[in-house]
Amino acid sequence: MASNFAVNNIRDFEFIMQEWLPTEGVFNYPQFADYYSKDDIKSVLEPVLKMCKAVIEPTNDENETHPATFADGKVTTPPSFGPLFHKLQEEGWGTSNIDNSPDAMVLPEMLNAAVWELICAANPTFMPYVLLTSGAAGLIQSFGDDKLKAMFLPKMMNGTWSGTMCLTEPGAGSDVGDILSKAYPTDNPRIFKIKGNKIFITGGNNDFTENIIHLYLARVEGAKPGTGGISLFVVPKLWVNEDGSLEDNDFINTGIEHKMGQHGSVTAALSAGENDNCRGWLLGIDPRENDGKGQGMAQMFQMMNMARMETGHMALSCIVNAFANARDNAKERVQGRLLTNPKAGRVAIINHEDIKRTLMMGKAHIEAMRAMMYRVYLAFDQRHRDPDPAVRQAANDLIEITTPLCKAYPSDEGWWLIGEAIQSYGGYGYCEEYPISQIARDMKIYSIWEGTNYIQSMDLVGRKMSMKGGTVFAAWVQEMVDFYETNKDYEGLNKEFANLGKALDAYKEMLKALNGYAKTNMSMVPLYSHRVLTATSQLYCGRQILDQAVLADKKAKEVGPEHFDYKFYTGKVAAARYYLRNVVPNVWATAEIVIDGDTSALDVPVEVFEY
Repeated sequence: MASNFAVNNIRDFEFIMQEWLPTEGVFNYPQFADYYSKDDIKSVLEPVLKMCKAVIEPTNDENETHPATFADGKVTTPPSFGPLFHKLQEEGWGTSNIDNSPDAMVLPEMLNAAVWELICAANPTFMPYVLLTSGAAGLIQSFGDDKLKAMFLPKMMNGTWSGTMCLTEPGAGSDVGDILSKAYPTDNPRIFKIKGNKIFITGGNNDFTENIIHLYLARVEGAKPGTGGISLFVVPKLWVNEDGSLEDNDFINTGIEHKMGQHGSVTAALSAGENDNCRGWLLGIDPRENDGKGQGMAQMFQMMNMARMETGHMALSCIVNAFANARDNAKERVQGRLLTNPKAGRVAIINHEDIKRTLMMGKAHIEAMRAMMYRVYLAFDQRHRDPDPAVRQAANDLIEITTPLCKAYPSDEGWWLIGEAIQSYGGYGYCEEYPISQIARDMKIYSIWEGTNYIQSMDLVGRKMSMKGGTVFAAWVQEMVDFYETNKDYEGLNKEFANLGKALDAYKEMLKALNGYAKTNMSMVPLYSHRVLTATSQLYCGRQILDQAVLADKKAKEVGPEHFDYKFYTGKVAAARYYLRNVVPNVWATAEIVIDGDTSALDVPVEVFEY
């Protein structure tokens, strides 16, 4: 089998949730206090780690040996996906973990994220079936009335039914305001006839759930144009009658995409209402009673924002597994002699300088990205459950600012990072008998899903930087400055903190240049926005991993070289050193580019691209 789940420990998760982040408050929330504490991280994650190796990894091969197919109007998924979907749902690792009812026994968001990171690393193509069902159920839970909740949630929570989000149309991809799907009123004010076509719908069909519940964007006849007039509808594949029976809902799958990767994931084209009998339940206010304004985009963004976090996290999980495989291969493959001691004989390639550089580059990026993401997952728990309004607001502000970073940075960097993991194999990495090529193909979609990373960058510079007159973003940057000022003289990490300080100074100058362009030449903002997002992510990741390094350095000194955790702690420090010295310098390099303001890409006529 080419597939291989090579992640072999959960130590970094324990460090993050037991030693680094202030998680005591989360575990003391009433919903968790009687069930979990931060000492339970291992007892939750170790069985998941074993399950991933024994149960989930084998299903990953079926993405290639039994990819999803479509014939005679029916889709066929890999044979193992259905049983796996139901197993995870029945055992509590799936949709039930988003249950918001006060007495539901669920995992904290940050701990649930660790579960999903492991599962996705074992089979990234399978995971969207669960995540999308969870997102769709979450929208119904948040915006549906009691009738809709009773009708749909029990069977979505237990995996009898699955769910999707339906946004993209043939003529309206990222520009959702141009969608053509229409909703027409019926005798029931909550039920509308739906007409339209959707494409690129992940999980849009399957052969292992009884029904599929689509959260569908459409415009009610007479509503405002653009995104402001869009509404959100619950449109099941099979209509659910009052008595619970199911019948055809005139909502058909017309085909599936043939993709570079993710071969076991059904990416469907859907057609609603060809026979004028597709029905959907409206979520929220009827735009005809609201000056033509729909609530669909605002509602969908609840699902999309978490989906963006999850998309970046799935990219990270692929990077993690790629470098775990590269590590194991480098330990096992004997080739070449050390330049410094050629007479000593052939060595495992993990001892060669360039391979060590490659693996450290992977380790540093993984730990920096993970530190960023779990800091934000902690904020999700705080925003949802903390009794203090100020804590909830601060958590919400952090989530708003960092969501585009968490989505875009791992999914951008993952492509070339996994390319480096392939490189460490030599020619074997290019062969399908080894796992890395499939990981690369499966990972690439994440930079496109949930709004391309250019869109994430424009969200950052166009909206997040100006929230509340720019005060929220200014406070976010100031927190990094305060961290630097507090720790800049920490002995042993002086150069690393100096680099963070230099990056902060350069970043502020870059923001000034960007603000100037917004007033004098707006085209410069989208020209540089993607690079600004990358630099912003690297700055924030540098702050987080350096915070970890200070703690890990203290821990290493406490336990001493003979302790079993000493290498873990010193490895954390080494990863931070690498990241601050080899990655964070890109912040001031990017600042120089932005400040320079080269307009060559804007100045030329488009005809030059013909040559």
